[in-house]
Amino acid sequence: MTKMVEKVPVRVTISQAANLFGVNEKTIRRAISNGEVIYIVVRGVYKINFESLLKWSQSRPKLKNKLENEGIGQFVGNWKIKNKLYSPNPDTAIKKEKKPSKTLTAGDPREFNSGE
Repeated sequence: MTKMVEKVPVRVTISQAANLFGVNEKTIRRAISNGEVIYIVVRGVYKINFESLLKWSQSRPKLKNKLENEGIGQFVGNWKIKNKLYSPNPDTAIKKEKKPSKTLTAGDPREFNSGE
């Protein structure tokens, strides 16, 4: 039996979304009223699906620029890993040399002889 793990969606409030994306709350409310983002209402508070919010922001160049310059994107540069040992960037990572593997082909004289 395989267990299916259900993915729990991340939801943010209107003010959190506005702060994350560097836009006015009215912009987020407009997206909700136009049906451009997925949301639910919990005890009178709009909870917006973060994935739909990302897709919505990436579909509009002006919002994408605001995300990078005024929203959370302005801090991404500070998150870069300075220690090359732990850097996921292959250009800055220390490259380990790989030894070429010795692959034998059929009929190769180095092939193991089975007692002939």
